[in-house]
Amino acid sequence: MIPARITSSAAVTATASITLLAYFVFCKIYNHSSSSSSCRKNKVRNGIIEAIGNTPLIRINSLSQATGCEILGKAEFFNPGGSVKDRVALKIIQEALELGLLAKGGIVTEGSAGSTAISLATVAPAYGCQCHVVIPDDAAIEKSQILEALGATVERVRPVSITHKDHYVNIAKRRALEANDVALEQEISKKTNGKDVAQINGDIHKGEKQYQFFSGDCKGGFFADQFENLANFRAHYEGTGPEVWKQTGGNLHSFVAAAGTGGTVAGVSRFLKEKDPNIKCFLIDPPGSGLFNKVTRGVMYTREEAEGRRLKNPFDTITEGIGINRLTENFKMAELDGAFHGTDMEAVEMSRFLLKNDGLFVGSSSAMNCVGAVRVAQSLGPGHIIVTILCDSGMRHLSKFHNAQYLSQHGLTPSATGLEFLGLGS
Repeated sequence: MIPARITSSAAVTATASITLLAYFVFCKIYNHSSSSSSCRKNKVRNGIIEAIGNTPLIRINSLSQATGCEILGKAEFFNPGGSVKDRVALKIIQEALELGLLAKGGIVTEGSAGSTAISLATVAPAYGCQCHVVIPDDAAIEKSQILEALGATVERVRPVSITHKDHYVNIAKRRALEANDVALEQEISKKTNGKDVAQINGDIHKGEKQYQFFSGDCKGGFFADQFENLANFRAHYEGTGPEVWKQTGGNLHSFVAAAGTGGTVAGVSRFLKEKDPNIKCFLIDPPGSGLFNKVTRGVMYTREEAEGRRLKNPFDTITEGIGINRLTENFKMAELDGAFHGTDMEAVEMSRFLLKNDGLFVGSSSAMNCVGAVRVAQSLGPGHIIVTILCDSGMRHLSKFHNAQYLSQHGLTPSATGLEFLGLGS
């Protein structure tokens, strides 16, 4: 059994292992469209934008051997921003600029548990834009640190229900409106030769102090709205799904992933189903989320919960970025055949098992997706090809998911020597 705590040197070693394994697999096994010689001749990509996507598909050897299925993981941590959310950030910003909803020099705002925010902060400067992020203060602290290092403005707020005006997503939406107000004030000031805007327009703006986050040269704001903006879905329908289809040569039996916004599972599942309706697509859902009920029973909550007995803040999971208790526009686009439940303990054990046996150092959602892949393999039986998403690496999860003390406080200290936590081996 490996130690539960991941040291910096272990993390570096794990990342190096990931890189070598993924490069070998990508070049030698799943790169159907290119010869090995062309794989060695690296194409120069035009800036960070062209580096997003076309991530390798990795055979997860340990899980494949244990289940008798070919379990493949789309290694999204190879994106320049380090996660699958780079695809979403790119699509959202591109479409906003094309539609005139965002201008060069403008500010992209978002409420995010971390990964989408990091991706937005990575992509926005490539388009001459800035990023303002509102993040729940129970998210791993390293995510805020990364955001600040990327030049984003970060607000950490207390977690509350999405129906509350101060939910981090709702605050982010207000910030975009405030940025637009600042830009409007500037425009009016120019037209009035610098006279006091408040005197001209009454008390509409009430001075500039309420816009503490935005400077005088603000070019307006745009709320990314990753949960409801269907650019999220389109990023995966037009990108991730076709890549999976091409890399497997259309030879796959199932796809499984967890959902937060729902964009990934919706975009990939719909594309694959259109290519081959026989491909089975599944959801893996963490504790506290209502999506399992929605997929399997057609409703988000039980009758008792619908009568108002649901807790105000029901999320009871250490996984970040997945699990939700409302139906988003993105998730509505999903084509799913069923769903599985995953536990925090299973995700923690899976992450340690993958590091020990495959050199894969993954985050909480990636680990949960791999739990889902094993569940699908157990359901379908040996001989099937199953694809899932490795959303990001464990580097953003050191203070919580990969922290021995934190896990101990929550009764989640890993102890498995194999896959016995999923009923495989001993």
